Amino acid sequence: MTTIPLSLTHLVRPSSLTTGKAPTLIMLHGYGSDENDLFSFATELPKELLIISAKAPYSLQPYGNAWYAINFDAIQGKWSDNEQAKESREAIAHFIDEVTANYPVDKDNITLLGFSQGTILSYSVALSYPEKIKNVIALSGYINTEILKTGYEENNFSQLSVYASHGSQDQVIPVTWARQAPEKLKELGIEHSYSEFPVGHGVAPQNFQELKNWLLKRI
Repeated sequence: MTTIPLSLTHLVRPSSLTTGKAPTLIMLHGYGSDENDLFSFATELPKELLIISAKAPYSLQPYGNAWYAINFDAIQGKWSDNEQAKESREAIAHFIDEVTANYPVDKDNITLLGFSQGTILSYSVALSYPEKIKNVIALSGYINTEILKTGYEENNFSQLSVYASHGSQDQVIPVTWARQAPEKLKELGIEHSYSEFPVGHGVAPQNFQELKNWLLKRI
C-alpha cells in the first residue's frame, strides 16, 4: 500500500484483509519522538489491522516532534501549551477523516494508540469526538480536561472503550495523574480497563501483551 500525502506525515502497514474495510489503528507518539517509534510495535499486532503511525506537527531541536510545546519557566515551572494542544486535537480529528476517505478503513472500528503526549491527545480526540473512535489505548499519559472540546460531557460515549496503563515508577508523568483517568472515565460511563506496571516511563513486555489481548477482543 502506497502512503498517500495527507495533512500529517505518516507510516502505513497494510491490513492482511484483501477485501472490504479494515479495522484501523492510528498511533500517536510521545514528545520528542516521531512516527517511527510506536510503529515498531506493528509487526507484533494483529495482521488484520490497518496500522497508521502519524508524525506530530511541531519540530523540536535538535530532533524529534511534539503535539504541543512543553515550556520550562522560572515562575510557572513546567507548563504545557494548551492552545497548541487544542490545535493538534483538531488536526488529528481532521487526519482521521482524511484516513477514512483515502484508505480502506472501517470508520466504525478505529483505535487510537498513544504514548505519553500521544495519549493525552488520544484522550482529547476520543472524548471530544467519540463518534470517530471505537477504542483508545492510553499508555503512560493522563486526561487533560483543559484541552477537551467545550460540552464534551454531553457526548455519547456508549461505543467507546479505553485501555489505560502506567508505570508505577514513572518520573516523567506521575502515576497519580494517570490514576485520575479511571475515575473520570467511570464518571462519563465509559467502559475501561486500567493497569499499573513496576516500570518507569515506558511499556513493559507484560504491559504490551495485556494491551494486545485487550485489543484482540475489540477488533
